[in-house]
Amino acid sequence: MRAVMYRDFGQSPELVEVEPPECPPRGAVVRVRATGLCRSDWHGWMGHDDVIALPHVPGHEFAGEIAELGGEIDEASGWRVGDRVTAPFICACGRCDECRSGNEQVCRQQRQPGFTHWGSFAEYVVVDEAELNLIRLPDSLGFVEAASLGCRFATAYRAIIARGRLQPGEQVAVHGCGGVGLSAIMIAVAAGVRVYGVDVSEAALAAATELGAVPIQGGEGAAERIREASGGGVHLSVDAFGSPETAFASVRSLRTRGRHVQIGLMLADHAVAAMPMDAVIAGELEILGSHGMAAHEYPDLLGAVASEAFRPIELVGRTIGLDDVPEALAAMGRAGGAGSGMTVVEL
Repeated sequence: MRAVMYRDFGQSPELVEVEPPECPPRGAVVRVRATGLCRSDWHGWMGHDDVIALPHVPGHEFAGEIAELGGEIDEASGWRVGDRVTAPFICACGRCDECRSGNEQVCRQQRQPGFTHWGSFAEYVVVDEAELNLIRLPDSLGFVEAASLGCRFATAYRAIIARGRLQPGEQVAVHGCGGVGLSAIMIAVAAGVRVYGVDVSEAALAAATELGAVPIQGGEGAAERIREASGGGVHLSVDAFGSPETAFASVRSLRTRGRHVQIGLMLADHAVAAMPMDAVIAGELEILGSHGMAAHEYPDLLGAVASEAFRPIELVGRTIGLDDVPEALAAMGRAGGAGSGMTVVEL
């Protein structure tokens, strides 16, 4: 099969021919039809994730068709070769304490395509524990739109609705208006609340404004600008970029008893970041993390998309081919190189 591979961290990826993956006994092999290009893939390529073994094929936001099912898959499960599917970027084991409590997104034995094993920048990808992790796609949902739900939209959905506990009449700030940030803005705007989109890029601010957010210039003084515009701070603030500066500004944007949700990755030198703990204590602020979304939570999201409560396809800035991935991945590390909106690879 064709796949995009890098042999060392930071080394230029290449489009190569490799053997297709073997199907695990309880897993599935999915024929990839579309896969998102995410900043998490860039972090992995740069060596910021210690679970990756070289050489490596990245990619973790995918949609496609079941090409093969493992021999231990129960026929009563209803899964068949040819079914249109996606999967969360965290594939759970179904047996650990977290899985048994319904929190598969923090499974202790989790497998992540594109990180723990070869991913979806290829014609085929493995999904472990298929009966637990496969998600059936509605016929109305195309592969590109389904791939756009992957890591970013699903993560944003759970961060805003479940972890952020958004309530009617609240105000929300989203720091970083890339793929996950614009997803968070779309979801919050659809809930009918006032949303502030924060970024240093004029193109990103324009995209946020088009979705219905109030644009706020990022960088130094961003928190003060949000507090002034919101009349004393927002109820919910999300760092969708992932840097010490945006995380700090997000917390400082909050009003008393506000909630900060961190969804932008904080890796390598950014893993330990300063926080205004004086404000956290005095204002009884909450600092929350959000890590993907379990497969059993997807029906609500898919139902909202099917009803057009929001349209993730509008966040797809461009589609590219598999041979365009190496340059597109490298561009994510350059200022403005990722462009606005999501990039989805069609196979």
